[in-house]
Amino acid sequence: MRIGGLASGIDTESMIKDLMNAERIPLDKMHQDRTKLEWKRDAFRDVNKLLGNFDQNMILNMKLSETFNKKIISSTQEDAVRATGNAGANSGTYRINVEQLATSAINVGAKEVQFDTEKTLSEHGITGSITFKTYGKDSSYGDNGVKEHKYEIRDGDKLSDVVKRINDDVDSPVRMTYDENSNKVIIEATRTGVYNPNGKEIEFDDSEGSFFSQLGLSQDPVEVEDGVMRGGEQGAQNAKFTYNGAYEVETQDNHYQLNGVTFQFLNKTEGEATLNVTNDIDHTVEKITEFVEAYNEIVEKINESQREQVFRDFPPLTDEQKSDMSEREIELWEEKAKSGMLRGESFLSSGLTNMRQSWYGTVKNDGAFTSLTEIGIETSSDYMDGGKLVINEADLRDALAADPESVQRLFSNSSEGEGRGLINRLEDAVEDTIGQINQRAGTATSVSLDGYALGKRMEEINSRIENFERRLEKVESRYWRQFSEMERAISMMNQQSDMLMSNFAPGLAQ
Repeated sequence: MRIGGLASGIDTESMIKDLMNAERIPLDKMHQDRTKLEWKRDAFRDVNKLLGNFDQNMILNMKLSETFNKKIISSTQEDAVRATGNAGANSGTYRINVEQLATSAINVGAKEVQFDTEKTLSEHGITGSITFKTYGKDSSYGDNGVKEHKYEIRDGDKLSDVVKRINDDVDSPVRMTYDENSNKVIIEATRTGVYNPNGKEIEFDDSEGSFFSQLGLSQDPVEVEDGVMRGGEQGAQNAKFTYNGAYEVETQDNHYQLNGVTFQFLNKTEGEATLNVTNDIDHTVEKITEFVEAYNEIVEKINESQREQVFRDFPPLTDEQKSDMSEREIELWEEKAKSGMLRGESFLSSGLTNMRQSWYGTVKNDGAFTSLTEIGIETSSDYMDGGKLVINEADLRDALAADPESVQRLFSNSSEGEGRGLINRLEDAVEDTIGQINQRAGTATSVSLDGYALGKRMEEINSRIENFERRLEKVESRYWRQFSEMERAISMMNQQSDMLMSNFAPGLAQ
């Protein structure tokens, strides 16, 4: 803590502060230079973020076959049969006659059972394990196509514990239910179709006293009353349909795929249902429009960065200057100070030129279209647009209706050389520009300043700032020493003056 001016009456602290303000002018300039570099880095990264999102989303979408070949499928019997189509689905008309739906096997207890669910299974005399078999054709069923499902009964297990264990078993195509309202048990397959043509889909021990018999379940049909069969397994059957009046198909599921079209069976048809498969042109036009709008946004952003006015009389504000200004004044000032931050950065202009040139060349391929103008897309005739793309939607729709695959080849043909698609060429230009910006301004995750050009310059300024601040500390200490010496000298002179006055003019001193 320093206190000056006790002998001289001079406001030493204010004088030293003013002197140091003059000394700090070069330091303020260095801080402003560093702030400008940070602003420039952030401006570069904003452009890179825009380019990165464009590359990862819009360019990627334009490479997908679904963008150009999404299908619309209508059905004359929507409540009976519907369909979806992948990008490779053949357009045309399909006739489907669904004669039978696939159902799953189900076994319902033939009578109510007095099974106390609060008691453990061991209290019901059931111990050891519970076992049943299912059938299938995949590798998990082995060579004989049979799989045994076994569940050990643990101490304290109740019926609900075993039911949950069966239902949670991902390797078992079976679920079990105990309906406490009717005191009946249901065991059923979770899949449709016949997997064991020679017998039951779910085979279990139903001998007297077994776990399943105590729950009222039987493998064999049980006649309840009036000749109605209620017990035993029933219901498993395959779906049957006829395709285009000639091809008869039986399948375990209520869906089937042909020519890239997946048919969903909801009910029996009344005669034949007719399904029409066509290309979803609206979807493709929408995706291409979204892409063009995103591209035009990049063109506008980069062009704007090169046209922005530079206000050299508006340097970054120091902390002291900000303290004397309102938030709105600071905002308006910094808006001008940041203007033109990327102006004159030639690699941005050259990067944009490379992107525009991606559209101008022809694409040699086997399709009907070799240039962008042939499908109704061209660059704007207004030079102020800076090379934005313009879509003639009618021409684009005509091209998509005539040959969507050729439109796709024009955009995303993966060949090299003259056959390389326009999107692939654009992607090369975009990724090259992203790489140059990374070298200049780093990435959003860059931590070290020495990994990119602007960071190295900021690191150099930081070093100069540290050295200059150490120098200022020495200068300020020197000022205080000098003023302290002056105060000491004045104090000594005051003491000598008081002594002389007291010796030579005692009357005056009194």
